[in-house]
Amino acid sequence: MNNLSLKIEKLVPGGQGIGTLPDGKKIFLWNALPGEVISEIEITKTKSHYVEGVATQVVKKSEKRIAPRDDCYLSTSPWQVLDYHYELEEKHAILKEIFRQHELNFSGEIAKVQTDEKNFFYRNKMEYSLYYDHSDEKIHLAFHQRGSHRKTPISQSSIEQPEIFQRATEIIAELNIRHEDSRKFQSLLLRCNQNGEVSGGLYENHRPHPRFPLLEDTILGQKFSYSPNGFFQINLPVYELALAEIKKHIKTEKVLDLYAGVGTIGLSVASGQDLVLVECDKAAYRELEQNTKMCGARSVYAKSEDALGFVTPDETVILDPPRAGCHVNLLNKLLERTPPIVIYLSCNPATQARDVKILSEKYQISSVVPFNFFPRTPHLENLVVLERKHGA
Repeated sequence: MNNLSLKIEKLVPGGQGIGTLPDGKKIFLWNALPGEVISEIEITKTKSHYVEGVATQVVKKSEKRIAPRDDCYLSTSPWQVLDYHYELEEKHAILKEIFRQHELNFSGEIAKVQTDEKNFFYRNKMEYSLYYDHSDEKIHLAFHQRGSHRKTPISQSSIEQPEIFQRATEIIAELNIRHEDSRKFQSLLLRCNQNGEVSGGLYENHRPHPRFPLLEDTILGQKFSYSPNGFFQINLPVYELALAEIKKHIKTEKVLDLYAGVGTIGLSVASGQDLVLVECDKAAYRELEQNTKMCGARSVYAKSEDALGFVTPDETVILDPPRAGCHVNLLNKLLERTPPIVIYLSCNPATQARDVKILSEKYQISSVVPFNFFPRTPHLENLVVLERKHGA
């Protein structure tokens, strides 16, 4: 769509800039910053009430716009076009707006977005597509274009740890030496620990995912082993900042860690206490069992909403649910048993705010601290600490 004069109003929680088309429809655009004027767009999705796309020509640029480091930035990290400190300001503003929309009462101030200031080469896990180029008859690393099933070959990527991209290029070179067919493979997954050791490999179509050698990392002095293709935090230095903040709020002997994964939160902040960790994913639970062997913590194989008997009125409860948030049965049990402290870490502040609104019947917010786990992307991790109201 050409010959527009589309002004971008603001950034929305999803990460796009929002504007209004001449016909009155709202449009959500990548590569578009507040205050910019867009003259050309590529539409990727059309719905009855809105349109999505990518700005391809910007006639009036924001002073906060910078040149992206990677050609593939729209696929991996679409906020590479934002000045980094402006990114932090926008994430803080979006979080405040989410709190306002959910009518959450908080007498304090939402903390600044916490960061280690490392905004490239931070990811410890990456999954690549494979692309066969007929012009040079070779396989290349690739990513899917945002909003499309089309693949784009890449020559560099700057958000993962350098050891990952180096190993990925070596594997692609080996495939080309053997003249492999790229259509044989689903993707290439690699993970790297803090010591630079890389594990992972190729997923083949129509075959079970292989088991790769486990990796080890130490978080707040606690050693963890984990599978490269399992759940483990992507940005460990910033994760440690969040864990240190969580640890400050644990004041009970008993601690219940729900949605525990491989145990990184509970075991890092409460390994010396009466600790119960609950996880329902079979692969994660196997690793959780291994990680709890030496510290005396109890691991429970169950969905968190099915482990309500472990919720007691004299413990600290830690929540780190998936993006969908907490199950309503769990929220109701917390309101019934009213443990004194609920610590809620979320990768989706919108569903977190919804859940906190429900809990506000008997809890008050004591602190809100966001963390920039995923620089150069719209994603934000947020920590809310809830204290039981007097008389609840």
